[in-house]
Amino acid sequence: MALRIIKSNRPGGFTLVELLLTIFLVGVLAALVLGRFQNSPQARVRACYVNKGNIEVQVQLWYRQKASWPANNLSDIGGDVDYFPDGLPACPVDSTAYTLDPATHEVTGHSHGG
Repeated sequence: MALRIIKSNRPGGFTLVELLLTIFLVGVLAALVLGRFQNSPQARVRACYVNKGNIEVQVQLWYRQKASWPANNLSDIGGDVDYFPDGLPACPVDSTAYTLDPATHEVTGHSHGG
């Protein structure tokens, strides 16, 4: 029995339409998966801790550059676009404002049980 080899004039690889369709499908799946995790309570708690850390870093930077601590309600540093270009974030869990402990100069509250 002889094998018959069929030659195609089409070069190897994928067409642009095939690649675009694959990228589109992967994007849709990623959006579905990420959307599910972004709105989870655990994700919001983690985002709160990230916000706290970012604020504490900026407070330390403020202190080093200005030789004084920002206001406990963070009104001065929150309004300075050099420190928070998009404005001071609010807690993603309960939308409350972040404040500083006057003794330790760390962000207060926001433990969210975790």
